[in-house]
Amino acid sequence: MNIKVAVVGASGYTGVELLRLLVGHPQAELVCVTSRQFAGQPVARVFPSLAGRCELVFENLAAAEIAARAEVVLTALPHQAAMAVIPDLLVAGCRVVDLSADYRLRDAAVYEHWYQPHSSPQLLAEAVYGLPELFREQVRPARLVANPGCYPTSVALGLAPLLRQGLIDPDSLIIDSKSGTSGAGRGAKLGSLFCEVNEGFKAYGVAGHRHTPEIEQTLSILSGREVTVSFTPHLLPVSRGILSTCYAASRQQLSTADLVEIYRQFYADEYFVRVHPVGSLPNINQVAGSNYCDLGMVADERTGRIIVVAVIDNLVKGAAGQAVQNLNLLAGLPEQTGLEALSAFP
Repeated sequence: MNIKVAVVGASGYTGVELLRLLVGHPQAELVCVTSRQFAGQPVARVFPSLAGRCELVFENLAAAEIAARAEVVLTALPHQAAMAVIPDLLVAGCRVVDLSADYRLRDAAVYEHWYQPHSSPQLLAEAVYGLPELFREQVRPARLVANPGCYPTSVALGLAPLLRQGLIDPDSLIIDSKSGTSGAGRGAKLGSLFCEVNEGFKAYGVAGHRHTPEIEQTLSILSGREVTVSFTPHLLPVSRGILSTCYAASRQQLSTADLVEIYRQFYADEYFVRVHPVGSLPNINQVAGSNYCDLGMVADERTGRIIVVAVIDNLVKGAAGQAVQNLNLLAGLPEQTGLEALSAFP
């Protein structure tokens, strides 16, 4: 039996990526797609890449109308806009996977410091952080799943084995991340125009990016103590991909071969995490368009540091693909259902 799915706010890059994945999903029936901007227009006219695969028309619907059609709703709205609709969807009986930041942080005060006032803080304790490789058993029964951010996904998967096993000093963490321009969204912004980005490479959000508290929250859970990190994101002149390089002081003498074996054991049963062998580090072009996270690691015996490189597609494992992975958990399906595509290379 197919599960009936709605996508709310489907006119951005993450939204169209959700549609691309869902129209190819063998057990998901896409029953409605909403957009205020494009209400009344066929989806395939707005996104010609979906021509012949999606016959739906964008609609502007109330929560009750969406709930009358769908069992699970994927909300691809900006933060603040998401919290305006999600409580009503839950009351109407839907299960929700939210791709905004509105329910990722457990502490309302932290959310309000980095974003804006929260209109439904009572749901924060219920929301499950939807990083399946680390929290899948909490996701399965959830009503509300907070889909992780793109940078935090790469960092958490990159550092989880070391933090869970106490192999690194949590006070030493430095994270240097790079993202393709699609991470800035589909709306016109001066900083993401072609001439502003092409042939360039810049840092942004230094010592103040909004993903910082989400990264710290997850790493604190993994390490069992409060963690503060130095996090600097950068903008790459490419469409897709995130590469995060994580630096940490080692608590014991480990070789690169030791690290590779630790990671292979930790992720042995994880379909979407691939660990590179000694001497190999991942490239974003190996995961573009796929739901994979590729990891490589090096033990720097000279400095006593461990360096981990994690790559994902920011729109797939960093957003829409992970949301479908969570949808599969909610529906009791194998996590890889509809997500088995490899990256196109070159």
